[in-house]
Amino acid sequence: MKTIFLVLACLILPLVSSASEKALWVESEGEAFMSEVETSREVMARAKMVAQNKAIEQVVGVFLKSHALVSNSQLAEDLIYIATQGKIQKVEIIKEGWDPKDRNLYKVRLRALVEPVHPEKGKGISIKLALSKSELREGGEVKIFYQTDADCYAYLFSIAADGSVTLLLPNSTDRDNAIRSGVAYEFPAAGSPIHLKAMFLPDHKGNMAEERIKLIVTRKKEDLVPLGFREGMFKVYDAGSTGMISDLTKKLNQLEPSDWMEATTTYRLTR
Repeated sequence: MKTIFLVLACLILPLVSSASEKALWVESEGEAFMSEVETSREVMARAKMVAQNKAIEQVVGVFLKSHALVSNSQLAEDLIYIATQGKIQKVEIIKEGWDPKDRNLYKVRLRALVEPVHPEKGKGISIKLALSKSELREGGEVKIFYQTDADCYAYLFSIAADGSVTLLLPNSTDRDNAIRSGVAYEFPAAGSPIHLKAMFLPDHKGNMAEERIKLIVTRKKEDLVPLGFREGMFKVYDAGSTGMISDLTKKLNQLEPSDWMEATTTYRLTR
């Protein structure tokens, strides 16, 4: 059987801090038509709810835009901001009333103070992620161990020294990334011809570096990133573009916060 070595080349990558989640004042409008089975009070409440939901969407949109996608290397960061939701702290009615042209239409315009909030930790899928070694000498091999408390699908990434990202699983020879609840998995699997070997990049002058491994799991099989294995065993995404991270964040943003989870682990490489 042919043995395949995947070289994990390393440099120290700075972590980018997230933007502050400050509450924002926004204005929004809402309207609702009265049906035959609704009371006036119910229609008024529904119009206000529409306006409040629009206010939340505005603030969450501003927050997500503040996390500018600069490069694919941002996969190393905490992606929990993608699941950001909004919480209204205060509402001020600017104008409200029944439309003079249509007495069944109620309109409201309001100002809302909305705070971006993250989903509560501990909910959704629980992940255990570990490495066979936390410190490696150059040329050493490492294995990745992972387990979840739900049936789901695993996507393993390696963030390299130059910021490029390698999709370890699924790959061209193993596209089945389904995992079972409570079952411990390892990558590369026992008997696999793949070996993860840590090496410094040729232009690295230091004696120490770090490598990051990211695991993302989803309850359903999702096309988080385009695979397209045209050459080689693994899909590699260039550090200088945002194609992969953009596709990934868009797909995750469409999922319910409880339907996906991430974990990141690091090991240190020395000469």
